[in-house]
Amino acid sequence: MKDNFIDFIKIYCKSGNGGMGCIHFHRDKKKRGPDGGSGGKGGDIILRGNSNLHTYIHLRYKKRWIAKSGSPGKGNNITGSNGKNLFIEVPVGTIVRDINKTIIVEITKDNQEEVLFKGGKGGKGNVFFKSSKSQSPYYAQPGIKTTGNWIFLELKILADVGLIGFPNSGKSTLLSKMTKARPKIGNFSFTTKRPNLGIVSMNYKSFLMADLPGIIENASKGKGLGHYFLRHIERNSVLLFLISSKTRNKKKEYFILLNELKKFNKKLLNKKRLLVISKSDLIDDRIKIKIKNIFLKLEIDIIFISSFTKEGLSLLKNKLLNFIQSI
Repeated sequence: MKDNFIDFIKIYCKSGNGGMGCIHFHRDKKKRGPDGGSGGKGGDIILRGNSNLHTYIHLRYKKRWIAKSGSPGKGNNITGSNGKNLFIEVPVGTIVRDINKTIIVEITKDNQEEVLFKGGKGGKGNVFFKSSKSQSPYYAQPGIKTTGNWIFLELKILADVGLIGFPNSGKSTLLSKMTKARPKIGNFSFTTKRPNLGIVSMNYKSFLMADLPGIIENASKGKGLGHYFLRHIERNSVLLFLISSKTRNKKKEYFILLNELKKFNKKLLNKKRLLVISKSDLIDDRIKIKIKNIFLKLEIDIIFISSFTKEGLSLLKNKLLNFIQSI
C-alpha cells in the first residue's frame, strides 16, 4: 500500500563516545607535574514529542541517528567540549521498543523529552591520577565507547474518540461535518486508507476525533485494511460505532465489530462506547422505531444521525463530551 502514512519504522541510534583524557605536563619548570584535562561527554540521543507530526514519513529516508562524540581533553587542565545532543522529533503517541520488542519509553505529551541513549563519559586526564606515589603519571583514561542500537517506533494515535465501522459507513463524512478535517470521501469501500484526525469544538471545550480505516469481518486476522490500524484504537478514550441505515442486519454488523475488537485486544471492550445509525435521512420514522427496539432489547442506546441533514449531530457531540468528561 503506497501511502505517506507511516506508523511503524525501525531506526538505528548511537549516542556519542566519551572524549579521551589528555596526557600532558606543565611546561613551566616552576609548576611541573601533569595538567592533562578530561575528555568531554558524548552526545545523548533524545526523543521529543511533536504534536504537529502524525506519521514517521520524516524518518523514512533518515534511519541512522548518530550523536557527536565528546572532544578529547587538553593541556592546562582543560576539559574537552561535550558532544551535541541529537534530538529525534516523533508524533505524540509514539511507543519505542528495543530489538526484543520490549517497551523502552512512551511519548504521550507535546514537547516531552526522553533520553533514549546516554552519551559516553569522558576519560580522566592524567592530572586526575597524580598522587604522592606518582607525581608524573603518564596515563589517562580513554572515553567510554557507546554501542549502536536498532529500535522500533510504533505510533498509536492519541484521540478522545475513535470512529469504528465497516467501510462506507459514513465515518469520513461525519468527521468532515463535526470538524474542519477534510478526509477523502467516496461512495466505495476502503476510501479511507489512513487515520484522519479532527478537533470537535463546542463553545470553549473541544475533543479530538479519529477516523480509522473500515473494519470488516476477520480484520484481526489481516483481512482488509482495518487490521493495520486496530492498534490505534487502544489509545482512544471513547469508541463511536457507526452502522449505516442501509445495512440489512445491523445487529449482526455491530457484533462483528465487537468481536473483531475482542479478538485483537479484549480490553478494548472495557472502553466507553456509543452506537449511532448513520445516513438516517434515508429511512422513515417507522423503520427507526424498529431499529431502536432491536437494540433496546440488548440494552444498547442508539442515536440516529445524518451528516447530510445534520440530524442528531448536536446530540452526538454532547453525548461524546459527557463520556469524555466522565472518564
